[in-house]
Amino acid sequence: MTDHLPATQAQTTPGVASAESGLVILDGPDGVAVTMTPHAAVGTGESLIAAAAIAQTQSTDDVE
Repeated sequence: MTDHLPATQAQTTPGVASAESGLVILDGPDGVAVTMTPHAAVGTGESLIAAAAIAQTQSTDDVE
């Protein structure tokens, strides 16, 4: 995976996922919404959890 520069403003509010008509809808902060298949949602969730675990070991800021 390539290194990425941090976003100018990291979000501190988690998104909320829901299921509707066989799809997963992720509602995030600032009106961000993503609709995914269950397969894509599982992959995204696993990837987010793995990346968050790594980021927690890298961060020196007290960010929640």
